[in-house]
Amino acid sequence: MNERVLKDLLFQEFARIGKSLSSPKRLEILYILSQGPKSVEALSKITTMSVANVSQHLQTLSNSRMVKFQKKGNYVIYELANSAISDFLSSLRVLSEKQYIEVQQIKKEFLNANLDMDGVSLSELQNKMEKGEVLLLDVRPKEEYETAHIPGAVSMPIEELSEKLSSLPTDRDVVAYCRGPYCLISAKAVELLKEKGVPAYRLESGVQDWNQFQKHVN
Repeated sequence: MNERVLKDLLFQEFARIGKSLSSPKRLEILYILSQGPKSVEALSKITTMSVANVSQHLQTLSNSRMVKFQKKGNYVIYELANSAISDFLSSLRVLSEKQYIEVQQIKKEFLNANLDMDGVSLSELQNKMEKGEVLLLDVRPKEEYETAHIPGAVSMPIEELSEKLSSLPTDRDVVAYCRGPYCLISAKAVELLKEKGVPAYRLESGVQDWNQFQKHVN
């Protein structure tokens, strides 16, 4: 087998992944699974797609070995097939933001429309946490926190925030984060905290961004 044939075969295999990522909905599913395993029903609820449509997309992703699954009782639980996929998704997001002005415009509108809140950078967060100046809240579902979270963060799902406000310390600011820059759960948390008089800020970044940040600073 000559070199040309080998290269053709090689890039044909690379293209299998590209084809599986050609659907915006499949990309969204992968981004959600980067936060932790999810059932088909949970993915359906988050993406507002029918269970049948989610199942079809998952079958395509499974065929390209981007996801894997296991059965738990009556549920089928999916997760990313490899941690490298999470790194790839982060790189894809950053590249898209750099290459397309449309993405930058959408991001600005998505994050800033009707949101009047201050944010903190990863470097600011690390500095403040080392000094004990902030309490970091992970407002994602508890199972996502248990899969992976920023060290030092306290799990407080958005649904539980109101009833647990009295447990928050009064001598520190609060920083809330969720699934990354395109997730507004943390924005809702900050709005709720500010309504109750708690000094609160939003961390735009998520766990994957924190991990990438740590690789560069260490």
